[in-house]
Amino acid sequence: MQFLPENLDNYVIDHTQKEPELLQKLTRETYQKILQPRMLSGPYQGRVLSMLSKLIHPKNILEIGTYTGYSALCLAEGMQKDGKLCTIDINEELVDFQRKYFDLSPYGKQIYQYTGDATKIIPDLDMRFDLVFIDADKPNYPTYFELIINKMNAGGVILSDNVLWSGKVIEKIDEEDTSTRALLEYNKLLVEDARIETVLLPIRDGLTISRVR
Repeated sequence: MQFLPENLDNYVIDHTQKEPELLQKLTRETYQKILQPRMLSGPYQGRVLSMLSKLIHPKNILEIGTYTGYSALCLAEGMQKDGKLCTIDINEELVDFQRKYFDLSPYGKQIYQYTGDATKIIPDLDMRFDLVFIDADKPNYPTYFELIINKMNAGGVILSDNVLWSGKVIEKIDEEDTSTRALLEYNKLLVEDARIETVLLPIRDGLTISRVR
């Protein structure tokens, strides 16, 4: 969904830091070899994730939804030198692709891949997080939030992607549209939960920043 006129959107992109060469290569190979390449965060949102991570300077990062590893590498740019980034994805066919680019980056030894159902993996992660990025199956967003909120350090930040869902959150909902219903529930949860403070940004498909009090 386009929130700005195309010429103004192009101006914004032209005046934003460019993505590193490694991420350009990752994008090209994703479009050449992987299904649904539009799932990539993309260069503009990637720079937003990178900037937020650098401002937060997290020790431990959790990403729910790896895809081909683009957003993980963006988030890793702000990670502390002794930090860890745990990234979870249900698609085992993407593991080698992800690892290839993780190992080509300066952060390969700090990135830990988990494959499977995130709702089962998250409870077993014995660490606390300073930054979490949620970008997986939309019906489970509320569940992911409840699983991670007690694993967050005070002042930690939860980033939630696709919260505007191509504008469907303000349209009439199809009875079978479980994703939009879940996002409506999730967006309401974020703005009402007293444990966090939240701002929803109309960046690309919607990005929410929630800070743990």
